[in-house]
Amino acid sequence: MNPNSEKKFMRDVFIGGIYEKMKTDNNIFFLSADFGAPALDKIRNDFGDRFINVGIAEQNLINIATGLALEGFVVYAYAISTFITMRAYEQIRLNLSISTHIKPINVNLIGVGAGISYDVAGPTHHCLEDLSIMRLLPNLEVFSPSDWKLVEKFVDYSIDNKTPKYFRLDSKALPNIYDDSNNINLENGFHELQKGEKVCLVSTGFMTHRALKVASELKNIGVVDVFKLKPVNEKALAEVLKKYDYIISIEEGFINNGGLDSLILKIINENQLAVKFKNLGVDDKHIFDLGDRDYLHKINNIDEEAIIKTANEYLNA
Repeated sequence: MNPNSEKKFMRDVFIGGIYEKMKTDNNIFFLSADFGAPALDKIRNDFGDRFINVGIAEQNLINIATGLALEGFVVYAYAISTFITMRAYEQIRLNLSISTHIKPINVNLIGVGAGISYDVAGPTHHCLEDLSIMRLLPNLEVFSPSDWKLVEKFVDYSIDNKTPKYFRLDSKALPNIYDDSNNINLENGFHELQKGEKVCLVSTGFMTHRALKVASELKNIGVVDVFKLKPVNEKALAEVLKKYDYIISIEEGFINNGGLDSLILKIINENQLAVKFKNLGVDDKHIFDLGDRDYLHKINNIDEEAIIKTANEYLNA
């Protein structure tokens, strides 16, 4: 973990970066589904002609964003992650995934509340499906950053790449893992944070913080942060993974249903990697238990203790 880490909200960093771009780029629109943030107040106050609150209407949010993008604007659509993905899934499929086959459109979906970061809000606000369902759609890029430093780097990328994108942001303030010295290749979609010998933890989003804590407790454990699940440079990732004997994927989402674990299994199979694989995440059930994030992780066997137990089984094999 970065010794000089500082806690920040991903949403505020991302929106703050967009605000700075809007000062000199009149081609940017920001849309919200009646969802606020401290950083959003500045956009509403200073660029009211390019800020639209569509109300609690995520399907219409996508419709309006698509219309603006078809006219050549760069558009950001902002809402709670469960609602922007699942309530508006048909609109995303038709207006973004299918339409961009015909004409390039730049719509950036900003979903806040990845995984169970809205921990005490219950299953209606737990977003465990989005990695799977958003990866399904052709032409849609899927980002799952682990810290706000990565989010900073996504601002320029979101403007320059004329394609629909989904940014899956944590709702809580988190410390930065990366710093300005990291040489991160955004196009690759992953970064090897720590090299190991036998076992590698492959994680995404908040679970990269868990992976790094586990690696600090054990010796010679590799950690790979996958921050872009579609597309990712599969050949480059295979070159990293083939150095290990055991791969453990860790995600705050449903496992065995198309998320990070499915991506890693595809890479292992298609590249015929001689590794053993274990996936850790949430099983095929919704979480009705009440408690904070640590408690919900513990009862779903994705807390640090459970990850260490699995890693030790491989280290001692």
